[in-house]
Amino acid sequence: MADHASCPLCSTDVGHVIWRGADFRLIRAEDVLLPAFYRVVWTAHVAEFTDLTALQRMSCMDAVTLIEQTLRARLQPDKINLASLGNVVPHLHWHVIARWRTDAYWPQSAWSAAQREADTAQLDALRARLPAVDAALAEAFSARFGAN
Repeated sequence: MADHASCPLCSTDVGHVIWRGADFRLIRAEDVLLPAFYRVVWTAHVAEFTDLTALQRMSCMDAVTLIEQTLRARLQPDKINLASLGNVVPHLHWHVIARWRTDAYWPQSAWSAAQREADTAQLDALRARLPAVDAALAEAFSARFGAN
């Protein structure tokens, strides 16, 4: 990809950085209605998963898996959504989103229209748990991929 000067994932973190390594970083997105929304963002400006070597692909998917495992263990969501779209931002990144049947979008995707009003108390309770989840993710990523 030639024009990465205007790429938002090259120039900014677009969220709260949990862990940063040489190949990728882990970010918690700032989504009001889906607070447990994480991204693995590849450092190099590539558009497709197949732009990576086999070893890089395994490392990237290991990161996605580690997020999913941590979210399931710490938050017990009804479902984890995984996505790598890149239609709007053609920079390799994976979305890992903890979902509940009561969230505003359920059962639709995170990019759909809201299906119901958000439960503010439930969102506040979830947000209160995120610092501990972030710390667990940072520790797990450092243990697996190296110091932050």
